[in-house]
Amino acid sequence: MTERLLPLFPLPLVLFPGVPLPLHIFEPRYREMLADCLATDRRFGLVFIPDEESNGPGRGDIGCVALIQTAEELADGRSNIIVVGEHRFAIGRIVRDERPYLLGEVASYTDLDEPVEALTPFADQLRGVFERVGRAARTLADDRDPLPSLPSDPAALSFTIASLIDLDGPGRQRLLASRSPLGRLRELDALLSPAVDTLESRAVIHARAKTNGHGPGASH
Repeated sequence: MTERLLPLFPLPLVLFPGVPLPLHIFEPRYREMLADCLATDRRFGLVFIPDEESNGPGRGDIGCVALIQTAEELADGRSNIIVVGEHRFAIGRIVRDERPYLLGEVASYTDLDEPVEALTPFADQLRGVFERVGRAARTLADDRDPLPSLPSDPAALSFTIASLIDLDGPGRQRLLASRSPLGRLRELDALLSPAVDTLESRAVIHARAKTNGHGPGASH
């Protein structure tokens, strides 16, 4: 199990492996963290902390390594950055030194070994459900943009879809901490499948209403 010392950035957000996330850095301690990261390997650990929680991250918490892809420093010292999630980690202990931000001694946190042939049918099912929900939602929003591309790997697919759907922070964190790709695929399917028929029906009505009933497929 790989262990390393990692700067920690606690936020009420969840970063998933393989997923990009824009962040605004404004607190002085995290400006210093950003400068230190840019001067080294451009990595820090993002750890979910609910807004109401004040104790900060601790032993056993699961986070995701954030790789800084772009950093734009503003005139007042704040920065806009874009990170992408790499791999997950578990905090072994919090390390405090002269730096104003937290450091964590972390170890890699990986999925259980589940056979691909067991995952593929569930991944295909979830992919189809997501695309149906996405198309209906785009129709209702009059949004013609294409749906985001999805990874072929079942484990990566679960994280990507989790990042794209409407989930609260604790729900996202539960999926991040799950070590079972199969469990994540099943949970996401259970969240999305019940909405498919209703959304598609609403999308059909919406599309017909926009053409005053005279569009393709309209009945007279």
